[in-house]
Amino acid sequence: MPAPLEGILVLDLSRVLAGPFCTMLLSDLGARVIKVELPAEGDVTRGWGPPYDPATGLSAYYLSVNRNKESIAIDLRSEEGLESIRRIARRADVLVENFAPGALEKLGLSLPELRQANPRLVTASITGFGRRGPDASAPGFDLLAQAGAGMMAITGTAQGEPTKVGVAVSDLFAGCYAAIAILAALFARERTGKGTHVETDLFSATVASLINVAQSALVTGEEGGRYGNAHPQIVPYRSFSASDGPFVLACGTDRQFARLADLVGRPQWREDARYRANAGRVEHRKTLESELQDIFRGQMRQAWLARFSAAGIPAGPVRGPLEALQSETARALELVRETGGIGFVASPLRLEGHTPRLRPPPQLDEDGEKLRKEFGLPATAGRKTEDGRRET
Repeated sequence: MPAPLEGILVLDLSRVLAGPFCTMLLSDLGARVIKVELPAEGDVTRGWGPPYDPATGLSAYYLSVNRNKESIAIDLRSEEGLESIRRIARRADVLVENFAPGALEKLGLSLPELRQANPRLVTASITGFGRRGPDASAPGFDLLAQAGAGMMAITGTAQGEPTKVGVAVSDLFAGCYAAIAILAALFARERTGKGTHVETDLFSATVASLINVAQSALVTGEEGGRYGNAHPQIVPYRSFSASDGPFVLACGTDRQFARLADLVGRPQWREDARYRANAGRVEHRKTLESELQDIFRGQMRQAWLARFSAAGIPAGPVRGPLEALQSETARALELVRETGGIGFVASPLRLEGHTPRLRPPPQLDEDGEKLRKEFGLPATAGRKTEDGRRET
């Protein structure tokens, strides 16, 4: 079967993470993505290392979000480069950019003008804090978004400092929301025949992704707190330590807790007014969690996990990233794929009849010569000079 987005051409003017992650999702679904990079250094993440892949010299960061793309070096500060963008945009279906608000216009590119030249074009912008308000000009860094949108304030232990999530989730949220909006715009284009502009930002995407925590703040008028690995509204739902290591326990229903009470030898908890319903367990979480921790220290982790599984109680090990990638679950789901001697985390999107292709991320300007011929671009754009520099 053809890939869902086969025939869709994406002009990718983004860099770092949110935009490239968005366009990689589109490429996994079959879109052709042309990544535009600066002639001298390319996407800044090419230099974000170590580690670097020893065979290609590409950084792990760059490798993680740029598979299945074609690279062309274009200097957007030259009229020759701007005209190259306009020519590709006239044939593109989607354009994605994550410049600071107003920066693209200062260079001489106007998204409305590009859509006027190509009425079917869908344009997408990802900014840090939107185009309005006091933070509109703030740099679009994930750390700033996690801090300003409330994510850090609810992450970490109650006694510790606010903590960012271990990966750049604000970028990833924004990239996902942008991809969804692009797909909706492409679907709408099938009815109207016209493209449109979609936009999101790291701040909005992160606030929206606070979900129940944000809604609780609106309902109560109180700030969210930090619960470490616990849950503000469900108990017991957190990590515990067995005699040889940590595991997580997630009793999401009263019925599951009743089974847990029997399993740990405390059947009286089933009728205890403090514990039999979740609301009581939330109120008395410290006492209950402390008692459970004392019990769990008495056996090894795997023994507890086997008993939980047999009783239908949700629980699992705490793994490191490499351990997760090497787990039986990851192997069963084929989450690691290899091409060109490099292992990649596979797309989690599984569509019947479609297996995402896997092309290694490109070297800088790897496809430049081919693309300049295809789109009739100036022959000198992005070519190397004899001393190794790139012409502009």
